[in-house]
Amino acid sequence: MDEISKYIEKLQKLDFKNMYMNDFFLTWEKTDDEIEAVFTVADALRELRKNNKSTKIFESGLGISIFRDNSTRTRFSYASACNLLGLEVQDLDENKSQIAHGETLRETANMVSFMADTVGIRDDMYIGKGNKYMHDFSSAVQEGYENGVLEQRPTLVNLQCDIDHPTQVMADTLHLIHEFGGAENLKGKKIAMTWAYSPSYGKPLSVPQGVIGLMTRFGMDVVLAHPEGYEVMEDVIKTAEENAEKSGGSFKVTNSMEEAFKDADIVYPKSWAPFKAMEERTDLYAKGDTDGINALEKRLLSQNAEHKDWECTEEMMKLTKNGKALYLHCLPADISGVSCEEGEVEASVFDRYRVPLYKEASFKPYIIAAMIFLAKVKDPAAMLRKLSEAPNRLKD
Repeated sequence: MDEISKYIEKLQKLDFKNMYMNDFFLTWEKTDDEIEAVFTVADALRELRKNNKSTKIFESGLGISIFRDNSTRTRFSYASACNLLGLEVQDLDENKSQIAHGETLRETANMVSFMADTVGIRDDMYIGKGNKYMHDFSSAVQEGYENGVLEQRPTLVNLQCDIDHPTQVMADTLHLIHEFGGAENLKGKKIAMTWAYSPSYGKPLSVPQGVIGLMTRFGMDVVLAHPEGYEVMEDVIKTAEENAEKSGGSFKVTNSMEEAFKDADIVYPKSWAPFKAMEERTDLYAKGDTDGINALEKRLLSQNAEHKDWECTEEMMKLTKNGKALYLHCLPADISGVSCEEGEVEASVFDRYRVPLYKEASFKPYIIAAMIFLAKVKDPAAMLRKLSEAPNRLKD
């Protein structure tokens, strides 16, 4: 268990005290030390699990999940993270709750939080709504705690909003840290965060925004590429520019996929809907205009179809550094000839990177667990030491 001692030593040099009893909304709201603390605890928890040590810090309690959009990886990653720490998970299905009959957010937040230690929320489809919903939920819970309605205040984890997908992009980054042998080795590496064609639906902006908002903090050369009209939020662009300047890296936006892939060390081709279209979707949603939303989706898919050449092909991969860039994706990818006729990535490229992709995804439960751990444990270093000395998880 010498590795655990290394993680403990690293934690003791970091300042992350403000994470205790706090929520996790956006990566760029956290300091460099706080981001590193999440990575360190995630690695420590994984090491403990690998060595058959129990990582239960709770004897009882609930982790509440609220998914306002479909999910596989994040849903199970959150459930796995809660279980890893000793919590049971209860999913709130809004269609089967009194929310469907007009129950207010303030009331819902308090009612589901009676014995909850954490609440994970995904709300990513509507610009200006998802992150606000999470903040409103958090405020309602805080009010309930201060008024004695709740014995404890559950910490909130952003499982994807309209602005950022922190658990995903932190899992992506931790994967890169392991692949390149340390965070310091990411400096100077070029990553191409590019739009790619999808025939499925107008996807959220939060992954590309999360990538440029986080990876610019590591001195990387980050290139955001998309066809004209597929811009992301201007505020996130400004954040990426500021991060790049501080870290000694660079940030560039281009309308050429080839330019982005040229000499890239890492590529992340993924579809997203244009920011203006996402704003329009939000307005239609507010009006309850289902027909309008359906018409918008058809228009978005038609617009996407004008850019079918934005695909991660074998020829495109040859443009990358030595033709061997690391391929990333949050999954599920639209795989040409497999999950769709034409899509984001050529089947042979995806198949070649299948194992690294699954490894990339495997970091997410530990990232989420680390976020909860740092919010609920006052002395994380001491707790990690205690866990390393605890009985085995699986009895011999």
